Amino acid sequence: MTGSLTETGASMPRQGRELGQKIRREMGRAIAAFDQIQNDDRILVAVSGGKDSLCLLHFLSELKRRAPVRFDLIAVNVDQGQPGFPARTLPTLFREWGVQFHIETQDTYSIVLEKTPEGKAYCSLCSRLRRGILTSVARRLDCNKLALGHHREDLVHTFLLNALYSGKLGTMPPIYEVAEGGLSVIRPLCSVPESWLAEYARMAGWPIIPCNLCGSQAGLRRAKVRELLNTLEKNDPEIRNSLFAALGNVHRNELLDRSLWSQNVPRRGPGAEQDLV
Repeated sequence: MTGSLTETGASMPRQGRELGQKIRREMGRAIAAFDQIQNDDRILVAVSGGKDSLCLLHFLSELKRRAPVRFDLIAVNVDQGQPGFPARTLPTLFREWGVQFHIETQDTYSIVLEKTPEGKAYCSLCSRLRRGILTSVARRLDCNKLALGHHREDLVHTFLLNALYSGKLGTMPPIYEVAEGGLSVIRPLCSVPESWLAEYARMAGWPIIPCNLCGSQAGLRRAKVRELLNTLEKNDPEIRNSLFAALGNVHRNELLDRSLWSQNVPRRGPGAEQDLV
């Protein structure tokens, strides 16, 4: 099932249509809460061919047709020269969907293999190179926004990775401006659960393109964090919701970074420590 966006929605089973509504609502809340899209935006949608980026393009395209805000979209795929990459799949899908698109071909695959030390993850360098290419393409195509398909679990995993391996508190921001200015990165799916996207893409029958580069590596830190979270969830099904909620519920005076304190020495009332044990 790879027809137009309208056909995809119409041919969905009831469960798929209901799931689509949940995704639309959650994405809409994030767009509104973080002021991600404004009138006359020209948005580059990064599409790798995975479930997340296809869902992002699908739901942004729907939003473009019905939203009171007027904005333009262009789907961009970076063909990084990975062996076996199905180069015709995405252009065919984009044409069927009636989406404006651009394919940027740059061989970063060989650079990643050459520069990554043995036993280290490819993902970090690969994503940095791809992000740099997307930023350059966005400027070349006169886009002022770059939309990425990161979802709720991506933010939670990044938060845990930063805390466990980098000694800092932070995650992927829902919106930020690129250092050079004139271009903002947005993550409209930042609060959407990964499981929703996976199930919707499965029901839609889209041709999903896996990443064979990072997917071939075992023991990656992000995979370990994912496994840890799955283990914790077995005993507490609400663990993901709680961790995600924590990202928007920061108590500045209860951290060790004094620059965040609202006063020189925080004051707390009787029994204030009870929620920490």
